[in-house]
Amino acid sequence: MRKIIAIIGDNAVEPDSLKFKLAYETGKILVDHGYRVQSGGMGGVMEAAFMGAKASSRYREGDTIAIVPSFDRGKVNRYADIVIPTGLDIYRNIVNVNADFVVVIGGGSGTLSEIAHAWALQRPIVAYKHVEGWGSKVADTKIDERIRYPFEDKVFAVTTPEEMIQVINEKINLYDRTHKGIIGSMKQDD
Repeated sequence: MRKIIAIIGDNAVEPDSLKFKLAYETGKILVDHGYRVQSGGMGGVMEAAFMGAKASSRYREGDTIAIVPSFDRGKVNRYADIVIPTGLDIYRNIVNVNADFVVVIGGGSGTLSEIAHAWALQRPIVAYKHVEGWGSKVADTKIDERIRYPFEDKVFAVTTPEEMIQVINEKINLYDRTHKGIIGSMKQDD
């Protein structure tokens, strides 16, 4: 089964901006390397990533997956192959980042919530460190002090799609845990 990489970031970017270009190239290189691309299915970074994914010579139907905030299957960018209408509004962010790896390109408060959810879900994260937004603020850091894995675990910082794909290819199989639920710290009475 091909692994799924979530791309998160700004929901509005200019077509000639660095964020758009990085999202496009990120989507393309991910599909070039045999991954599927997942996003919130809206505009901006999400749309650019899907455009890039479809530009790959290795693109296959089903390579772009949209986790949509509404119940309306039509409220999605035109590059989405698989549309999952959640009806969860911003709460769909946690579903979106439950992927095999998460890539951050800039982003505002919605992206920040996705980063926090990905960390709590024990998902690996890579962020472009030279792009304005939450991705650059958390790049090369740990989100909190919890020990998620017994190796160097942090938001991996990159500056190019080539560095990003190298990190994903090297690290993806190390991240083999899934979230099992919140474990309470309170002692249970016998």
